[in-house]
Amino acid sequence: MLNKYLAKIEEWLLKKEKEMAKNCQISVDDVDREIGKLLLKIKELKEQCNEQKAEFEYLLDKLHWIKAEAIKCQEELDKEIKK
Repeated sequence: MLNKYLAKIEEWLLKKEKEMAKNCQISVDDVDREIGKLLLKIKELKEQCNEQKAEFEYLLDKLHWIKAEAIKCQEELDKEIKK
């Protein structure tokens, strides 16, 4: 709910800033600063995402190892039952 509200506000602000730019009421330097902030935020988000992805991949590898061990044990139990 809050995200939708914030998205509407952001869209409204961008629309107003676009109108200001068309009317020469906003400086290129201000826009460049905002672009820089967004690029920095994108970089931070990518780094966070990569860190979390690495953690999940580590956990996934461990689960695959556990599954392999469980399969191995199940096969040994099946062999013993067949004897």
